[in-house]
Amino acid sequence: MNNAVKTDRRILRSKQSITKAFLELFAEKDFELITINEIAERANVNRGTVYLHYSDKYDLLDHCIDDHMNELISLCKNRETGVSSQGMVQEPKPVFDYLREHFPFFEAMFSNQRAFLFRDRLLRFITVNLMDKMEHPDHLPAIDKELKAQFLASAFIGVVEWWIREQMPHTTQFMADQVKRLFENNYGVYAE
Repeated sequence: MNNAVKTDRRILRSKQSITKAFLELFAEKDFELITINEIAERANVNRGTVYLHYSDKYDLLDHCIDDHMNELISLCKNRETGVSSQGMVQEPKPVFDYLREHFPFFEAMFSNQRAFLFRDRLLRFITVNLMDKMEHPDHLPAIDKELKAQFLASAFIGVVEWWIREQMPHTTQFMADQVKRLFENNYGVYAE
């Protein structure tokens, strides 16, 4: 059993090192110019180790995005199933905390030409989350639910992108409060 734990730790360390190296390169240069050799060299692993875990740099990018999206989804689901939870719309601070905690990843995603991949997945996730919050059985909405969710999700992502590109000039609490007020006061989006 000790051997399995050691192996798992080595694999985890290798993957973390590869991911870290990739994100550093991703922040420095265009995605198309990054090579597996550069990733391996910066991660201090051989090329074969990178290919052991990822089929190519596109697969590595997809895994990075998927890992963070799954963490955000899990974070929001845990908040929504909790007794005191208000969901992402009324309690966005955990999302901003996560963004701050993983700043190098999000900075790289929003500063690179290929950011549209990440932005698109994040937009889809937030749109679905917002559509769930817009169920108002007591009256018919004046604006189509899907259009409203797209609009609000785009606004939210725009704010997040600005905050990250500006090197997070405000605290997560300040950002959460501001976003919550924007949603509540201007758009009537409430978690039910």
